[in-house]
Amino acid sequence: MILAIDAGNSRVKWGWHDGADWTSLATVSLIEFAAANNDINPFAATHADPERIIISNVAGEGVHQLLINWTSIFETESLWLRGEADRCGVKNSYERPELLGPDRWAALIAAHALHWGQPCLVVNAGTATTIDMLSAQGVFEGGLIMPGIDLMRFVLHEHTGRLPLQEGQYVRAPTNTVDAIETGCRHAQAGAVERMFRLLGRGAQCIVSGGGGPALIEKLPGLPCRFVDTLVLEGLGRIGLDELLRTSP
Repeated sequence: MILAIDAGNSRVKWGWHDGADWTSLATVSLIEFAAANNDINPFAATHADPERIIISNVAGEGVHQLLINWTSIFETESLWLRGEADRCGVKNSYERPELLGPDRWAALIAAHALHWGQPCLVVNAGTATTIDMLSAQGVFEGGLIMPGIDLMRFVLHEHTGRLPLQEGQYVRAPTNTVDAIETGCRHAQAGAVERMFRLLGRGAQCIVSGGGGPALIEKLPGLPCRFVDTLVLEGLGRIGLDELLRTSP
């Protein structure tokens, strides 16, 4: 059994994988996760010690310590994922592979497995939006990091004198301030995805994950998109299986 944990900036997801499929999946907000006490270990329910624990954490040191505390009940040592030069058929072209975010690395590995032999644009629309290019041969060719929708709104509010922090409507031609902000942010997200997608050429697939994923896909009617909410977990599960294969006698 593999325990995979994806700690993001807004949510924490985890799942138990039996080598063939997920036996259970869970998601909580980062606030709920951080507020849990030592008497309520979210990973302990009805499962024996996992053979592997694979963790992607981009939520900072506080969550890192919580994860250490709550996974310490198991005898298995955790693998804290970092970017690597290659894994599961994916090659990492980052200047320094170890500096690629673990969530991005896991998502690329999952995308390659889900769409073998097909170029992919791998998009995670969360607190930040990442847009990564993956070739048909499994080479990560580079990507973008930009603020997510909520962060865009917040920055506009914080660094201007009068712009409100309020969710508006996406409309064709905004005629009020809150709709102008909302529509501008949505166009910025969709436009970045469209521009990066054009670089991949024919036969490409856009794989989208993250809380903002469904709304983003609505603004990409001309692109072949697939929403995979558990994309990072899928990658972590495959890495866990790869680790088992590497260490098996």
